[in-house]
Amino acid sequence: MLDPALCARPLSQWLVLKSTLSHWLMTPVLVVIPLTAFILLVKFFPKWRWKRYMLVMGSLSLVAYFLVSFPATVAIASKGLIAFLPEDPGRKADAIVILGRGAYMRKSRVEVAADLWKSKRAPLIFASGAGDGADIVKMLKTEGVPKSVLKAESCSQTTEENALFTAAMLQPMGVKRIVLITDSPHMMRSLLTFRSLGFTVFPRPTPLPANLPPTRRAMMIFYEYMGLFNYGIKGYWQPQNAEMEQNPYIAQQQAANG
Repeated sequence: MLDPALCARPLSQWLVLKSTLSHWLMTPVLVVIPLTAFILLVKFFPKWRWKRYMLVMGSLSLVAYFLVSFPATVAIASKGLIAFLPEDPGRKADAIVILGRGAYMRKSRVEVAADLWKSKRAPLIFASGAGDGADIVKMLKTEGVPKSVLKAESCSQTTEENALFTAAMLQPMGVKRIVLITDSPHMMRSLLTFRSLGFTVFPRPTPLPANLPPTRRAMMIFYEYMGLFNYGIKGYWQPQNAEMEQNPYIAQQQAANG
């Protein structure tokens, strides 16, 4: 098991801020009304030195918000995230890895994982994600998957930690090839991160829920572009030596295993 302290951590300030911003951006009334009010306020104060600049910025922000949420824009951006994903070759793997993304995303992932296990793609299913791991395991049991082939961690708060903690628990068991399950927008960032830790990854993306609100869908997709850029400049996709001295989580797990 991972250090329990990892699971007891509060959410980082960045994740709290991201959640707050996401909620704000995914609620049109909380964006459109303040921006419109700002534009009108600037217009009625003719002596402001930066009036023209603020009017332009306010107007562009309002247009950009509508443009980003426009269905055609979302569709094009969504295709860009999956255009370079490799096909699942259908070969045997050592484990099926499911990444959590909240309750509304679980059902399709669990169904895909259960079907893959029943078709003997891999002997083990591993669920990863704070607030998701244990619940995914429960759902898999209801799908007829025995407890003996199920493992999980419920400590990871980010995609990077999904990969690090999965490596910590599975690589000491000899797991090298995985079928990775997450939603389509999240798959490219996840695949590159897991590859950097030495896994051979067979991607099995799942679609976003059909009833997902349009603004939420748009924000999730464009957040992934920011995530790809952020992980890229941080070097998270560079090949990493996942041995003991490089990955403290693996060192901890190997020490626990004696």
